Amino acid sequence: MNTEPVVPISAIEHFAYCPRQCALIHCDGVWSDNVHTVKGMRAHRRVDSGQHRRERGRQILRSIPLWSERLGLSGRADAVEVDDGAVHPVEYKAGVRHGMAADLQLCAQALCLEEMFDAAVPHGHVWYGGPRRRVLVDFTVELRHDVQTVIHEIRKQMLTADLPDAPNDRRCAECQLLHHCLPELTSRPRKVERYMADAVFGCAT
Repeated sequence: MNTEPVVPISAIEHFAYCPRQCALIHCDGVWSDNVHTVKGMRAHRRVDSGQHRRERGRQILRSIPLWSERLGLSGRADAVEVDDGAVHPVEYKAGVRHGMAADLQLCAQALCLEEMFDAAVPHGHVWYGGPRRRVLVDFTVELRHDVQTVIHEIRKQMLTADLPDAPNDRRCAECQLLHHCLPELTSRPRKVERYMADAVFGCAT
């Protein structure tokens, strides 16, 4: 019996953005909303409704559960398009593109669909609400390899409960966990020691 933890597909985007953010959310259970997460929830209202429909000759299935026994993945697709027997995942983002995070998450969804339907899923789309643009993502060999590497790293976090150092860069100002993470302190061990000494012992080291 496989006792390794199942990795949530949503964790892939969190890890790609910041491994420390991923560990705080998926290992420590920390969550806090900010303007970006609220916008994302509002943008997903129609997607999360689960109402299927037909658009431009394609069947659009919304809020579809996904899983992969082989990879130990579980999650949900915003939408899956079915067109003449072919299936393609579609991910909706309220803002703009941030590196490869959405591509990795979308490719993980495709790997689940391939296992579930025993069919090739060569590409998918990400809809970015900021520029109102739909972007094609090809699921290349390299992207698939990167997804599996990220899954391995997330599972290692879940097993060890190790909390990575804070990057303390421009990502932190936009992160909903800024006040939980305290990047200015946690990225500099000496400042942490001083902070703990002042808070706990009432004196500086």
